[in-house]
Parts: sequence; structure tokens; C-alpha cells
Amino acid sequence: MASLAQQFAGLICPPLSSSRLAERAATFSKPKRAANSVVTAKAVAISNVQTQERHKLKELFEEAYERCRTAPLEGVSFTLEDFHAALDTYDFNSEIGTRVKGTVFMTDNNGAFVDITAKSSAYLPVQEASIHKIKRVEEAGIVPGMREEFVIIGENEADDSLILSLRSIQYELAWERCRQLQAEDAIVKGKVVGGNRGGVVAVVEGLQGFVPFSQISSKSSAEELLDKELPLKFVDVDEEQSRLVLSNRKAMADSQAQLGIGSVVTGTVQSLKPYGAFIDIGGINGLLHVSQISHDRVSDISTVLQPGDTLKVMVLSHDRERGRVSLSTKKLEPTPGDMIRNPKLVFEKAEEMARTFRQRIAQAEAMARADMLRFQPESGLTLSSGGILGPNISDLPAEGLDLSDVPPADESDGHGTPEDESD
Repeated sequence: MASLAQQFAGLICPPLSSSRLAERAATFSKPKRAANSVVTAKAVAISNVQTQERHKLKELFEEAYERCRTAPLEGVSFTLEDFHAALDTYDFNSEIGTRVKGTVFMTDNNGAFVDITAKSSAYLPVQEASIHKIKRVEEAGIVPGMREEFVIIGENEADDSLILSLRSIQYELAWERCRQLQAEDAIVKGKVVGGNRGGVVAVVEGLQGFVPFSQISSKSSAEELLDKELPLKFVDVDEEQSRLVLSNRKAMADSQAQLGIGSVVTGTVQSLKPYGAFIDIGGINGLLHVSQISHDRVSDISTVLQPGDTLKVMVLSHDRERGRVSLSTKKLEPTPGDMIRNPKLVFEKAEEMARTFRQRIAQAEAMARADMLRFQPESGLTLSSGGILGPNISDLPAEGLDLSDVPPADESDGHGTPEDESD
């Protein structure tokens, strides 16, 4: 037992000193320091990789910068011409007064929305849609899908949308048209829409022009001329001053100069009276008397004519001082009564019948002059076999006529003998 006890006693561990405790602590702390060093090594490795990537990106950037500086279009399929074409297509000058092409894609009660390939939308107000007064843009033919040229007249600050106009372009075209018509000295129709003490306002080619009372052929007042159409000629066309002066008197003078007696003109029935029908012939009112409608008796004019009918008439007389023109369809009937039975035939044969009528009148006048000259031989005029009045010409040959080629008279003609010829 003692030996056993001694053995166990020899196994009792001696007490640890402080130095040994420090060594033991250091021994247990060594694995932790190794783990920290591994983490640090990994962090250093990641940092090196990022640095290398940054370095590569920097090299790529410097290379790209140098290439852009020295050869910007090398290897690029999008050329400079393509770039300019793209600018023309998708970029434009949005300043006021610029003309742009656009397509209407929607309309509403106040106007139309227009696609002009801009960053913001564009709008066409109804008051800018036409040179004429309209209530909806559809009245001017503006519907979705219509492509037209517009002019920019403003910008809506609320949504940065552009405001377009068609009326401005139409005004320019209207002034150009008026200048052309003035150069041609043409007669146009103008509707009277207002007036004052000096004259009336008439609309021509969509523009308002002034017609002084001194340039109106009739003595009608402005109220009487309101809503009526007048034949007009241009006196002054000045776009810069917005001045358009017209004359009804000049237009009427030219129209009346063309109304020769016996000429055929086309007119429109304006009104019916018990004694005849008033016909508008180029701005001049002529009277087709009931007795001049047809060779057959017409008891009720309304059975033959109605206001608005178009017909051809012959001018019988023209009093320029009083402005009275007498007309006839009776003279244009191929057979008596055709104006009642077949007015279409009278319309188609009008010019032909007028020529025949004028020929008969000319022959009758020639015969009348010939009868008068028979009692006045001293006048020196005579009527030829063709019915033409001319100088009285002797049957003798003119002086200086060479008679050497005239054949000798035949023996059998009884005018001479061979003996006579020898003489």
C-alpha cells in the first residue's frame, strides 16, 4: 500500500508558475493569430485583383480616348452622312415662323393634334385651320391621317407643345393669287360681307377687299348689296399694307363691251315677273321678255323657266347708259315652240341658230341698202351678185390691160369676118 501511495504521490502535478502560465497562454493563442493572418492575406489578394482591374480599365479608357481623338470613325458603320440625315429627320428648328411637315393623328372640338416628329406634341387650333371661318377642323378637310405643311406660330408654356397654323400659309397663297389675277386683268366674283359709308367689303380668294361706292356701277346701298356677289376687278393689291381695293365698275365695263348685238351668252335665271325673267349674264341683269321666250305663246313663265335655270340667250339690245339689256331665246329656236317642248335642244343649237339669224339679218340689210341705192345712183355704190355692197365698177377692162392674148372672134359668132380682121 505504501508503495502504491508513493506511486500516486509521484503522479501529483507540481504547481504552475506565472511564467509557465504565460507560455501556456501563448500556446493557446497561436492558432488565432494564424487565422487572422489568413484573412489578411485574402484581403490583400482581393485588393490586388481590383487594382489590376482598375489598371486594365484605365488602359482601355486611355486607348479609347486616343482612338476617338485620332480616328473617331474608324470601324464605325454609322457615317457622318447618316448622322446629318438623322438630324434632318428627327431634329428641326422650332422657332416661330418655321414651316414643318406633320401628320394629323387626332381631332377634337377645338382643333387637331399633329405629329411633327418633335420631342413635344403640336396642336392646330380651329381658328388657325383655314382662311375661312369654320366651327370644326373637319369642315376644312382636316382629318386623322392628313399630311400637310404647317407653320409654327407659338408655344404653349403649360405643356411645351407647339402651336401650328394653316391659315398663315393660305393667306400667303391668297395674296399671291390676287397679284396674279391683277396682272391678268381678270374679272372675279366677290361676296359682299359688310359695308360702311364709303363702300362695301367683299371677300375675294378668302381675303377681304374694299369696294368704294364710286367703283360700284349701280346706286345700291350697302344693305341692298349685303350677301350678294359682284363681278370685280383688282385696283390695288398691297400685301405689306394689307390693302386690297376692288372695282365693280371696271368689271362691268369689260363685261358690257363683250355684249355685242346678236351674240349668244350663257346666263342664270334670277327672278320671274309676269312680264318676263331677269337673267344674270356675267354680273349684268338682262330682261328676257315673255314675248321673246318662244314663238309659241307663253301664258305662264313658271311653266318654262325657274330661278336657278341655266340657259343660252341672244342679246337683242344693250343700253349702256341705263344698263339695260334685252335678251331672247325665241331667236334661237330651231323650230317654233322648241323652248317650251325641248329647251335642251335650244341650248345645244344656240350658236348655230344665232349664226343663221345673223346671216339672214345681214342679207336683209344688204337688200334694203340696194333698194335705197337704186334711187340714188349718184352714190357710186352697187350690190354685187353675191349680195355684197361695194363701189360701182364698170364692165370695161382697166387701163393698161394687155389685149394681145385675146383670141380673135369666131366667124360663126356674128361679131366679125376675116376681112374685118385684116383691116
